Parts: sequence; C-alpha cells; structure tokens
Amino acid sequence: MVCFCFLVDQTRQVRWCKPIVGLCSWCGGGASVADMKTATRFCYVLFYWKSWKAIMCTLCGAILKTY
Repeated sequence: MVCFCFLVDQTRQVRWCKPIVGLCSWCGGGASVADMKTATRFCYVLFYWKSWKAIMCTLCGAILKTY
C-alpha cells in the first residue's frame, strides 16, 4: 500500500512587533519583540497553527530568541 502525503506550505506571519533595547548579533541592527503566527497547510487545507513570541532583528529579519 502506498500513501502520498505532502506539505503544501508553511507560512510565518508577524502579527505585531514592539521595539526593544538591544542589537542583532548577526548584522548589528535593532531588535524587537514580535508576536508570530505559524500556519501549516496540507493540500491547501489549514491543518495546524501556532502563536508564539520571538525576539527578531528589524534590519535582517533573523530570529534571535523564541519563547
């Protein structure tokens, strides 16, 4: 028996962001706290979503820490 299941896409969206004191260790840009939302869809149907907070760089977009 063969079963094909494939991931269509996984999107990451910033819901809001607030600047904080700190610098990015990669590029030296400013840091901000962001409320993130990750949505995973299988075959164009929303399967799973998760909300989380992250500290990210405002210049390069790198995620420095999650919590």
